[in-house]
Amino acid sequence: MVVFWHHASPQIGAPPAPLFSASDRLDIRWVSHDRPGYGGSTAIEDRDVALVTRDVVAVVDALGIETSAVMGHSGGGPHALACVALLPERVLGVVSVAAQAPFDAGELDWFGGMAASNVQEMRAAAAGRAELEAYESSEVLTDLEFTADDMATLNGDWARIFEVGAEAHGPGGLIEDLLAFVTPWGCDLADIAAPTLLLHGGRDRVVPSTHGRWLRDTIPSAALRRYDREGHISVLRHAEAALDWLKGQRT
Repeated sequence: MVVFWHHASPQIGAPPAPLFSASDRLDIRWVSHDRPGYGGSTAIEDRDVALVTRDVVAVVDALGIETSAVMGHSGGGPHALACVALLPERVLGVVSVAAQAPFDAGELDWFGGMAASNVQEMRAAAAGRAELEAYESSEVLTDLEFTADDMATLNGDWARIFEVGAEAHGPGGLIEDLLAFVTPWGCDLADIAAPTLLLHGGRDRVVPSTHGRWLRDTIPSAALRRYDREGHISVLRHAEAALDWLKGQRT
């Protein structure tokens, strides 16, 4: 089974090493890529979330892969969801971890429960490119976004997240991701029919768990696993169990 990994923002597309032992056990092969503007790739201004499907198709076609599942964390979650919405014949299922809902999500307090620094950043994105670029180049004092469990996870098995984020090579990819998140995504999540599993931490202050509930209520095939004690990063502790679920959806 092939799983296409969609990285967070900002990161590069290195597959999730803490899940390698589980993927060996489940006979899962990882495929991934750097979104435009990350790693050595060229940024594409004003790309929407749905544009990722073009690159995903190019990668899997080059590798001779007919069908795959997708998995994304944080900023990779919307991109994984776009793939399953727009490529129904090729994407067998999706796991989305700590993903935000679309900015225009009806009846959702999009900023509710979000850390002040994230509110500032996303409001800057909603105001447009110039304000976001100014925000990202400034030295803004921020409050703590991550919980103690998040930090313990980042200093443990998932330490590579910090290392990969440092290799993102400039703000281009992050700026385009953030602008894409607060503009129309280019897909309708209600079209998703493939098995969909959403993971979310109840103590997530980067993307509050209300986003996960909104996604569950919007995607007809979605199930939500909410872990009350987990944050934005520590919820990845449950990614191995999600891989077991994903492998079990294959027929």
